[in-house]
Order: sequence, then C-alpha cells, then structure tokens
Amino acid sequence: MSTWHTLAERADAYVLGLMDEDEHRATETEMERDESLARAVAVARDRFLELDLVGPTASVSPDLWARIERQLGPQERPKSSAPPAAVNDNSLSWWRGFGLSAAAASLLLVGALSYALLGRAEPQVIAVLMNEQGEPVVMIEDFGNDTARVVPLTDVTVAEDRSLQLWTLPSSDTGPVSLGVLDGWRTATVAGPDLPGPLEEQLYEITVEPLGGSPTGKPTGPILGKGFAKVPRP
Repeated sequence: MSTWHTLAERADAYVLGLMDEDEHRATETEMERDESLARAVAVARDRFLELDLVGPTASVSPDLWARIERQLGPQERPKSSAPPAAVNDNSLSWWRGFGLSAAAASLLLVGALSYALLGRAEPQVIAVLMNEQGEPVVMIEDFGNDTARVVPLTDVTVAEDRSLQLWTLPSSDTGPVSLGVLDGWRTATVAGPDLPGPLEEQLYEITVEPLGGSPTGKPTGPILGKGFAKVPRP
C-alpha cells in the first residue's frame, strides 16, 4: 500500500482516483470513523470539482516505472536501500486547471524518481508532464542552474516542419518563459535563460511550435504535456 506524506495528499489521491482498490476501500472505511480524513476528502472534492466535471479520471499506466527506468538507464542502487514501493490557450487559468492532474501524478512518482537518481546530480524539482488524457508524457528535472533534463516517458511523433519547445512559469508576472527548443524527442539537457531557482508547484509545459520555436517568444501551439513541479524527497 502506498504511503502518502500528508492527510491532504491522501485525500487528493482518493478524490483523483489514484489509489488502487485496496487503498480506496481502506480510505472509505477509515472516513467513517476519522472526521479529519473525511473533512480532508471534502476539501479535496471542492478543490478538484472543476477537474471532476471535465471527464473520467485517468489512471497511471502500470508499466510507467519500468518505462522511466529504461529512459534513465542503469542506476547503482545502495545495498541498504529498498526499492520504492491539443488546445491553444496561453492563459494562466488554463495552466493551473490542467496542471491539477499532473500534480497528483507527481505525488506518486517523486519518491521513486528520487531513488533512481541517486549517484547523479540531484534536481531541485521534478515535474511529470501529462497530456489532456491524463497520461504521463515526459519528466522534467530542473537543476536550478539554468539547465533542465527532459526524459520522454512515451513515444511522440512530430511533423518535420514543427518543433517541441519547453516552457516554465516562474511567476504570473513574467508569464511563460522558454527553457529551449528540443532537438528531437529523446532524453536531452536544455539550457535556458537566467531564472530564479525553481520552486515547488512551478508549472512546466511542452508545446508544438513552428520549426525553430515560437515566433512570439510565448507558447502558441498545441500543448503536448504540462504539470506542476515537486521537490524530490529522499
């Protein structure tokens, strides 16, 4: 059974349908006698009401961790450690709305990703970007030194006259900022502009742009994936 760091995270996972059957059943039973958990679930339902109205909850693919490991390559694991259990709209409200599902998925993945990254430079934040169907598309590791690592989690085909571009949203004042145009759909490191260190809940997005990148300096094309950043936890 998965371990949630806080009562709010557990409530979020329950409302978003990210628990397996045993966890879901156990949470329902506990809510009958635990008023704090019942209140947390009620708050989560209110917070995610808009997302609930969009459509059915998408579950994370069972082979996601295997695909992440294949993309990361062989990792040395300490003996003492146990393995861990297309719309064009650039408004801030759209970033926040769809980012909810990515944030929920990130809660499930951050512990496992942190473990896999042992022995390498540790990113300050990790974001798992999701498509409109709630499926994980790519993982972003932001190292806080104006570089970020892009790790594809699924196959994506882009037309020859189009480019993929990575963005982040440091603040609502600055708006989306480009971290670079991707040279093909593969694991790569991009070097962006001089930005403040990335923060928990910072938004990341990949869009499909004209060849060479957005002509306006802001996202203009369909959104391939987006999500909130999470700080890796040991």
